[in-house]
Amino acid sequence: MQCPKCKNSDLKPTKIDEGLSAMGCGRCNGAFISLLYYRDWAEHAGEMHDAPTVELLKGFESEDSAAALSCPKCSRLMTKYRISGCSNNRLDLCTSCDEAWLDGGEWELLKALELSTEMPMVFSEQWQRQVRDTVSEEARRERFTRILGADDLEKAHEFRQWIKDHPKRNDIMFYVNHE
Repeated sequence: MQCPKCKNSDLKPTKIDEGLSAMGCGRCNGAFISLLYYRDWAEHAGEMHDAPTVELLKGFESEDSAAALSCPKCSRLMTKYRISGCSNNRLDLCTSCDEAWLDGGEWELLKALELSTEMPMVFSEQWQRQVRDTVSEEARRERFTRILGADDLEKAHEFRQWIKDHPKRNDIMFYVNHE
């Protein structure tokens, strides 16, 4: 099998974690993982590290292939699934073969996000909807930070939280909107 990213590099048996075999590329450090073997491994594996905070993940180095990749087994296009809202990395999944491609550094990213034993969740519609919502909320927050500035946005956020469940919310909003 050829590496779907490098195109001309052979995939060789490797271990990406203790007891988890994959086919790896020595050139780009990507890994092709059978989800059948992965699920068996995940049942017996446990997280043995502390996850860094989201702030630490912003400087995390990992690669992501921008172009669509062809499955090394069946040559069909693999579908990309975004891992989280704090990272632009996407896992590639061949739904025909039930195999996933992880670009170099993405396994470490999954471990850092405490998702190494929960990888199939990333492929669910619910997970992808949550990621889209997180990205949209972050973009909205950045837009309002540019418009209002950080201090005024924080005050507006505090006001929003305060009024959200206030028993006289409608009266307060009427007062605020009418001088």
